[in-house]
Amino acid sequence: MIPSHLAIIMDGNRRFARHLMKSPWMGHEYGLKKSREVLEWACEAGIRYMTAYTLSLENITSRPKKELAIILKYIEEEADTILTDAAHSIHRFRVRVRFIGRTHILPEGLQKKMRRVEERTCQYRNHVLNIAVAYGGQQELVDAVKQILEKGLRGVIRPSDLNEEIIKEHLYTNGQPYPDLIIRTGGEQRLSNFLPYQSVYAELIFTDKKWPEVTRKDFQNALKEFDRRKRRFGK
Repeated sequence: MIPSHLAIIMDGNRRFARHLMKSPWMGHEYGLKKSREVLEWACEAGIRYMTAYTLSLENITSRPKKELAIILKYIEEEADTILTDAAHSIHRFRVRVRFIGRTHILPEGLQKKMRRVEERTCQYRNHVLNIAVAYGGQQELVDAVKQILEKGLRGVIRPSDLNEEIIKEHLYTNGQPYPDLIIRTGGEQRLSNFLPYQSVYAELIFTDKKWPEVTRKDFQNALKEFDRRKRRFGK
């Protein structure tokens, strides 16, 4: 059994760079290269949905300005590559790309390229990749509640209609199954405001490996561990 939806908290880029005595943003460059590899491994394994925790809202306010600018530059450059390189794995595996989060707070030029990537890949049906940028799980719930309240004021939704399904329909991941498996690298064992509503029955795997250090064998071992687990969904 493989997960239908794999979510990954890609932690440890800066610590990896420090270990190599390099600048923190070099760790993010290594992390981006690893992300391309893992996307290919996941597609080859037949995983349909993927969500990558790329940049949190907290990162935007807490990271040094220079480091944040470089991270956003890497995201923009990757968007350019997807738009111009037909050999990119996004196109080879026919992966639909979606950017989730409060992306409206990002630079306008980056937002435009994100929208172009979404438009360029919207017809792909083999896989879906959610790239969580300017993302916060609690804030996602706030945004969902705001939409529901607005519809309530218009009479579209009545209080008696409200249930788990309606909340699900207003999340960033609407139309997708909840994550079956969440992997976090970097040694920390917490979700850090990542998919709090969607993750209630997800299997969690934590590894001390920093994100750029993850190997294909590590990835395969995580899938084997998931396959061994008995999912009870509260039963």
